[in-house]
Amino acid sequence: MRFQNAATDARAIVYAAIQADPLVERAARLLADAGYPERLLARAAMNGQTLDPDAWRTMFPTLFGPEADDGTRARAEAVLAVSLDVAGRGEQVRSQVRGAIVELLTERLLGRRVAPTAIHRERRILFDGVPTEIHPYDVTVEIPGAAEAYDCKWGARGIGADVLNQLDDARRHAVDEGERLTAVLVIFDASRTCQTRLARQTAPRQGLRMVTLETLDRMAGTAGKR
Repeated sequence: MRFQNAATDARAIVYAAIQADPLVERAARLLADAGYPERLLARAAMNGQTLDPDAWRTMFPTLFGPEADDGTRARAEAVLAVSLDVAGRGEQVRSQVRGAIVELLTERLLGRRVAPTAIHRERRILFDGVPTEIHPYDVTVEIPGAAEAYDCKWGARGIGADVLNQLDDARRHAVDEGERLTAVLVIFDASRTCQTRLARQTAPRQGLRMVTLETLDRMAGTAGKR
């Protein structure tokens, strides 16, 4: 089992520009330090249902209401501001930006558990005698004997046969070569929604690990925050 950089094709060039957007960095930094309530706010507000900040403040009284302390309110205001910046992008760009945010957030959280030099983006995993996968993995942790492959999605609708099959194939091929590979699906969505979507799939998912909105901090080696 070995890792290889993804080909620099037209898709990669376009997406690299999205990944380099300062908004992606700003959002990932805030969400990495956020708790579940702020992440839930981001999940809702980034969908673009409304750009009215007061509407979101009303919907999240535990973050913005009179009983919220100054620190909680300040964190929530920062998350709301960046979320509305994302929501204000056009639908297609907004979708790409949100995906890039989840990938960078995954990278940042993993960097709290393993050495940053072991973490890579947009990598393919190669196995002897097996055709190379067309799509690279969003994030990989490349540690001999303890490799990890992450596919990142903004919402539960990203759970499909293609991604499930790819993660299962990688895990099984690693076993065939006597290697250990942890296959993980990261979804910035509620666990119940993800489980409902997953239950509709017929693709294999034995050995699959799924990280949802409630459990993001597990990637950093912590159970959760605030």
